[in-house]
Amino acid sequence: MIRLIVGHKGSGKTKTMIDMINNSVKDTRGNIICIEKQMKLTYDIDHSVRLIDVDEYGIEGGDMFYGFVSGILASNYDISDVYIDGILRILNRDTELLGDMLDKFNKLSGDGIKFTVTVSADTDDLPDSVKKYL
Repeated sequence: MIRLIVGHKGSGKTKTMIDMINNSVKDTRGNIICIEKQMKLTYDIDHSVRLIDVDEYGIEGGDMFYGFVSGILASNYDISDVYIDGILRILNRDTELLGDMLDKFNKLSGDGIKFTVTVSADTDDLPDSVKKYL
């Protein structure tokens, strides 16, 4: 399952996601992963959430990011929620690539993993490949 939180910079997307993460900690039995570019959420989310900074691992581009996320999921079968903050920063603002990435994540999610992704863009500027997940 894919959930998108879309809006302009400063519209409260990250705050919404932080609330969702902290509520998931209370309601979810599985492990929760939060992926971001630059460590900004360290003090905002519950300490039990695995916070990962893609910059620490030199992640560049869509293929590398997909492999990274796949590797995380392959190493831990107890992951139930994956939160990705600012995916367009990770994908160099490529909205077409974002559509492909969401399709791949949708296949990875199967029945048990929920992906929640923040997208800093206007809904009207997103391609149909992304809009289908709204």
